[in-house]
Amino acid sequence: MPYVTVKMLEGRTEDQKRALVEKVTAAVSETVDAPPENVVVFIEDMKKSNLGKNGKLQSDA
Repeated sequence: MPYVTVKMLEGRTEDQKRALVEKVTAAVSETVDAPPENVVVFIEDMKKSNLGKNGKLQSDA
């Protein structure tokens, strides 16, 4: 059973998350020959204050 975790900054709509889960599920299912019902997708929304890039918090960018 494949498990996929997607980490991204918060702010996406429910519709965007639905589309992401649908497309990730299809890609994983096709790539590793797993039934779609066995693919589990976790979405982790992160606050900008919890992500640093190039030495700075994204909330400061």
